[in-house]
Amino acid sequence: MSQLHIDATVSELSDEAASAAARAEELGFDGVWTAETAHDAFLPHPLIAEHTDSVTHGTRIALAFTRSPMVLAYQAWDLARYSDGRFVLGLGTQVKGHNERRFSVDWEAPGPRLREVVESVRHAFEVFQGDADLEYDGDHYSFSLMTENFNPGPIDHPEVPIYIAGINEYNVRLAGELCDGLAMHPFNTPGYTEDVIAPTVAEGAARADRDEVDVELSASPFVVTGETEDERDRERERIRRRIAFYGSTRTYHDVLAHHGWRSIGEELHDLSREQRWDEMADLVTDEMVATFALEAEPDELLAEAEAVYGDVADRIGLPLEHGEAFLES
Repeated sequence: MSQLHIDATVSELSDEAASAAARAEELGFDGVWTAETAHDAFLPHPLIAEHTDSVTHGTRIALAFTRSPMVLAYQAWDLARYSDGRFVLGLGTQVKGHNERRFSVDWEAPGPRLREVVESVRHAFEVFQGDADLEYDGDHYSFSLMTENFNPGPIDHPEVPIYIAGINEYNVRLAGELCDGLAMHPFNTPGYTEDVIAPTVAEGAARADRDEVDVELSASPFVVTGETEDERDRERERIRRRIAFYGSTRTYHDVLAHHGWRSIGEELHDLSREQRWDEMADLVTDEMVATFALEAEPDELLAEAEAVYGDVADRIGLPLEHGEAFLES
């Protein structure tokens, strides 16, 4: 692994994101990311580019299936041009329920479909740069019409990095095959990253005759920190509840199983189906919290991050609100 890059997640609200990104750059963060939760993930990035000079910035993540790959390509291309090549397109699938019931889009073969999103976006980049004619024909997407009036034309930094989010084996391997980075889920551990995720990325890279070091692993662990023990206790209990929430979903049970906690996952799943949410956190032990979460006082947080993740990840997200404490310590 190369030097561990330190990133921050900023608000999706444009004015807040711009000032937060500028502050992150001032403090020495390497990257800033926007998520797609209650606001659009792309909207802040022109302002982030305008208010910063060197920091990497991107979506972590934008939803892949709620937009045409051509729309994603146009957005990423314009942001790459406007930011002088600092923009990273981070994509993820979300889950079936949100795709179908929140966005009213089809949910079919999400892994192979995500592959086609990445392939077709990359193909569109080649078309924009003047290196190919538009001709992509997949099982889920097909593109064949691009006239001069609708082609944005070449830019100085056409190699726009693409990250994907992944926790299942297919998507993690896909990151190794096709992508520049893997945005790892917070419901993850250093041990699972080292023993499962990194080898699977390497397997995907080998399939495509790529070097695994060209695929960045971006970690976003749960973080327990605070100036006082009371603050850290509150954070610890908040993380305990988040572990219980994610652990109730069978999608994440492989992570629990890796540490011998699959039965706890099944209990959490049963409680969630019975709507017994208040009881779930009681099943999450102190050992589980310590395994999932990065914990340190603010002025020791960076050193702890480097000690725990320095050999297993290339990037790590840490809380911006404590940046001054740990980056200047």
